[in-house]
Amino acid sequence: ISGYSLVVQARDSGTPPLSSSVTVNVDISDVNDNSPVFTPANYTAVIQENKPVGTSILQLVVTDKDSFHNGPPFTFTILTGNEEEEFTLDPHGVLRSAVIFKHMVSTEYVLCVQAKDSGKPQQVSHTYVQVRVIEESIHKPTAIPLEIFIVTMEDDFPGGVIGKIHATDQDVYDVLTYTLKSEQKSLFKVNSHDGKIIALGGLDNGKYILNVSVSDGRFQVPIDVVVHVEQLLQEMLQNTVTIRFENVSPEDFVGLHMHGLRRTLRNAVLSQKQDSLHIISIQPVAGSSQLDMLLAVQMHGGGFYKPAYLIQKLTNARRHLENVIRISAILEKNCSGLDCQEQHCEQSLSIDSHSLMTYSTARISFVCPRFYRNVRCMC
Repeated sequence: ISGYSLVVQARDSGTPPLSSSVTVNVDISDVNDNSPVFTPANYTAVIQENKPVGTSILQLVVTDKDSFHNGPPFTFTILTGNEEEEFTLDPHGVLRSAVIFKHMVSTEYVLCVQAKDSGKPQQVSHTYVQVRVIEESIHKPTAIPLEIFIVTMEDDFPGGVIGKIHATDQDVYDVLTYTLKSEQKSLFKVNSHDGKIIALGGLDNGKYILNVSVSDGRFQVPIDVVVHVEQLLQEMLQNTVTIRFENVSPEDFVGLHMHGLRRTLRNAVLSQKQDSLHIISIQPVAGSSQLDMLLAVQMHGGGFYKPAYLIQKLTNARRHLENVIRISAILEKNCSGLDCQEQHCEQSLSIDSHSLMTYSTARISFVCPRFYRNVRCMC
């Protein structure tokens, strides 16, 4: 307890008795009676041979139960094991290489490290750090090519995470870093640590080929990343049909079924090869394992297939489509249980272009806007 606040009252013996009160604050000053604590108590680390001088090997973590003026900042010192000055330890507790290590010269070092707090008198504690020198990388990283499809309303792309590069390395201790060629950084970014790809706002319609590479510190490998951006027209939403699939997650649909379904739809639905098929969005049906896909078809000469005509084409092709994925329903109007009796049920779709959903797999990522259905009974 760092302090107490007492209210003290004095009362006299008169008639009637009179009194007054005063507040007394008692502060408990901290005595530096706790030593710094290393977490964990001892450390094991590795460094590959031939790494450059200044390579980070380990971050020491130290805490202190005393108050702030008796705790950090801590002073770190290597007491033993560094007689040849192969290591340096900075004020933040980062252990770095001071030489280029060779596996044939020595395979292991044991350092005794001291941490001293800022109290008076100072308290100290010790830890042991075992550093193993291992052979440098012998395997190149491997990465899976990534194709990203982005659907957005006209000139209204807000930006965000659009996918993630999946890379591996057979060298157990290799740390992979990802880089993007500098001239593309005005449109995209790649997180150097985890390979997440971020698109900045305002992407134009078209195809982008990203110059991305992954490195293990010795080998650098290029990765094929292609981004397709499709901008929706408002007219598309008025000519949209919903295909509802049974028992499929968005990620499984994107990774396992989307390419095959797109190909089957083109063959079965398009009246002319030059017509364009547009998958506008996919979205799970709330409270179920079903998935809705919004579809529109644009004619080569302009305009779109009317929903009734598109439903007829899809219904006729349903058997072929179900060779790819199980279909629950093909809907133009979905009244969601709304009973209009003698009246007509009217549905409209609205797109929230600033609420993007990213469904990402190792090979394919699909980024699309969230959509909402509005239904009402009409005369």
